[in-house]
Amino acid sequence: MAISRRSIVVSLAALAALPPQLAFAGSHAGLTVEMLNRHPDDRKLRNLFLPRLLVVEPGQSVLFKSADRGHNSASVKGMIPDAATAWKGRLGKDIEVTFDVPGFYGYVCTPHTSMGMVGMVVVTGDGMMDNYESARAVRQRGKAAKVFDEIWAEADAQGLTG
Repeated sequence: MAISRRSIVVSLAALAALPPQLAFAGSHAGLTVEMLNRHPDDRKLRNLFLPRLLVVEPGQSVLFKSADRGHNSASVKGMIPDAATAWKGRLGKDIEVTFDVPGFYGYVCTPHTSMGMVGMVVVTGDGMMDNYESARAVRQRGKAAKVFDEIWAEADAQGLTG
């Protein structure tokens, strides 16, 4: 069976239309967040997580992939649900985190936080809003404050915050 060029274009367009958290789901129901030195489409954007906002269901795992050296993923104190487990990956190493408790999870790259290398995972389900106010109230410094503001605005626009 031959696949036409049109079929490929239509399939790629359909994939591109999916939210990032669905478009690149792994076969084990896990998702990947890349830790990057530069954004692949905008070379001006440096030291970032891609995607920086991810929505998952309880029980899903996220692989924080060390695509470039010198990065890690670590949860932010006060920005994860009370019943959730904090994490801190090693520099330059992948870390897989399973999100069982609904809520908002802020995370950073430890050495690049002040440069704005921050992100958020939102776990849907009952109790999702329980840590919303406390997570949003955590004070950020440097460029992290601006980037977290942008991420919260994205979450607001997606209807995740109420």
